[in-house]
Amino acid sequence: MSDDEHFDAIVVGSGFGGSVTAFRLAEAGLSVCVLERGKAYPPGSFPRSPYELSRNFWDPSEGLHGMFNVWSFPGLGGIVSSGLGGGSLIYANVLIRKDANTFARDEIEYWPVTYDDLEPHYEQVERMLNAQRYPFDREPYNQTSKTRALQLAAERLGLEWLLPNLAITFANPGEEPTPQVPIRGAPENLHGRPRLTCNLSGECDIGCNYGSKNSLDYNYLSLAKLRHGAEIRTRCEVTELTPRDAGGYRIYYVDHTETPEGEKRSDDLPRHTLTADRLVLAAGTFGSTYLLLKNRANFPRIGPALGTRFCGNGDLLTFLIKALDESTGRPRVLDGGYGPVITSAIRVPAENGRRGHYVEDAGYPQLVSWLVEFANQTPYFRRVGRFLLRRLVARLRRRADPDIGAEISGLLGKAVLSSSSLPLLAMGRDIPDGRFSLTRDGKLTTDWRVDRSRPYFEEVRQTGIGIARALHATFRDNPTWRLSRVVTVHPLGGCPMGRDEREGVVDSFGQVFNYPGLYVADGSVMPGPVGPNPSLTIAALANRFADRILSQV
Repeated sequence: MSDDEHFDAIVVGSGFGGSVTAFRLAEAGLSVCVLERGKAYPPGSFPRSPYELSRNFWDPSEGLHGMFNVWSFPGLGGIVSSGLGGGSLIYANVLIRKDANTFARDEIEYWPVTYDDLEPHYEQVERMLNAQRYPFDREPYNQTSKTRALQLAAERLGLEWLLPNLAITFANPGEEPTPQVPIRGAPENLHGRPRLTCNLSGECDIGCNYGSKNSLDYNYLSLAKLRHGAEIRTRCEVTELTPRDAGGYRIYYVDHTETPEGEKRSDDLPRHTLTADRLVLAAGTFGSTYLLLKNRANFPRIGPALGTRFCGNGDLLTFLIKALDESTGRPRVLDGGYGPVITSAIRVPAENGRRGHYVEDAGYPQLVSWLVEFANQTPYFRRVGRFLLRRLVARLRRRADPDIGAEISGLLGKAVLSSSSLPLLAMGRDIPDGRFSLTRDGKLTTDWRVDRSRPYFEEVRQTGIGIARALHATFRDNPTWRLSRVVTVHPLGGCPMGRDEREGVVDSFGQVFNYPGLYVADGSVMPGPVGPNPSLTIAALANRFADRILSQV
C-alpha cells in the first residue's frame, strides 16, 4: 500500500456523521476515503453463541476486534460500537427529531443552530434511512404486548405516547407489512447479500442478522462506494493527525488485518500515511475527542473548549417487574423479546421547570428471557423436583402416562418473571458539565458526575415509577444507580459547537476554529443533550456540514 496517497477528503469513522459526510462528498465528485477501525458485518455475521459473544468486544491490545466498545469512567460507563456503520449496527433504530424548544441558548447550554436550520436535513436523512413507524395497527404487529402496555400507561398518566420513526424495513413499497420476506427495490448493498423484512426477533441491539434494519452500510456507505467511487477501508485505526505545511492534513493509521484476531497487538505495528485537503473526524464522542486531545500538540490553536460539554444524553435504564392485569388478576404479558427493540415512546416535554425526557419500551433478544428464568433458580429447581418426583411415583405405581406434554409444560413453568417484566430506556436533557482529559498514561477520562444532573434523573425516575403504578408493576432502579453511576449509549460533547474558539471547538458548520478544512461530524459536536435518541440529529448536522464543505470546493 502506498504511503503517499492523497484524497480530496478523508473521513475517520463510519457512523451517522461519517457515513452521511462521505456519501455527500463522494456524490459531489470528490475523491473520498473512509477509515473505519472495525470490521464489516454482512447479514448473518453477527455473533450469537456464547463463545462468539465473548469475543465480540473491541480491545485490539488484547486481541479483541469485535463490535462492542465498553468504557468505564469514575462517574459513568459508556457503550459504543466498532464496525462498518458505527453506532447504527447496535442502536435501536429510533429516529426522533430534537424538540424545537430545546435548542437552548441559556446559561447551561448554547446551540448555535436552530430547528429551522436542521429541518430540511432531517427530511433528507429520514428519506435515505427509509423511516417507517411500527405498523401497530396490523397483524401480527398488534400482538406486541409491550407497545400496548406503554400506550395504556401513557393514557392513565395523561402523557403523550408516540410511535416514532424507525430505520427498519417492515414492508416492501406498495405492499402490506409482512415479517421475514425478501426486501425488494432497495439499492445494491456493499455486502452483496439479500435482506429480509423485520422478523420481530428483538435482536436490533446486538446486530440484525437479517438485514432488516436500515443501518448505514446498506444506504449511505453502499451508495458512496458502489455509485460514487468512495474508498472504504475497514480495520484501519487512525492514531495521529497533523496539518501539512502545504495545506491540508496528514493522517497516520494502523491496519489491524496485520495482527490476526486473538493475538495481542504489538505497539510497533507499521503505520500507513494518507494526505487530504479536508479531514472529517467522525469517530464518535469518545473517539474524536480522544484523537484531538492525543494530538493536541499538533493543533496548538484549538481553544480551551476541547474536551468540554460532555454528557450522556440523560440515559437511564430502569425496570418494570411483574406487571399485573388488574381486570383478570393475572400477570400482564409484556414480552420484551417480541418486536423490534423499541417500538414506542412516552414523551415528557421540557416545560414547567422540567428538562424534558423520553421513556421507551426497551426490548431484547428472546435468549434474555431464558436467562432470566434459569437465573431465577429456586422456582426452577422446585419445578424440576416436582417433575422428577411425579415421574418416579408414576413409575413405581406402574401408572406412567406416555403423554407427558402437560408435565413438560409445568417443568418450564409460567415464566411470570420474564413475560411480565420489561426494561425502560429513558433519555433526555441532563447537564453537559463533563470535561474529557487524558490521564498520565494517555488514557481518556472524564470528570462528569450525576450530582448536578440529579434533579433531572429524579424527574425521569418519577415517570418510570408512574408507568409501573399504571401497569401494577414493581419499579426497579438499575443497580448502578445506587452507586451514583449511569451507563450511556449516547455519549455527547467533547468537541462542541460554539460561537468562537473560547466557547466551542467547531463552528455551527462543524469546522474546527483556526483550522480550515478540518471538520468534526459526530456526537462530540453537541453543545448539550439532544433529548431523544440523538442519531437522527447527528446525521442531520452532518448533512448540513456537508453542504458547507461543498459550497467551498
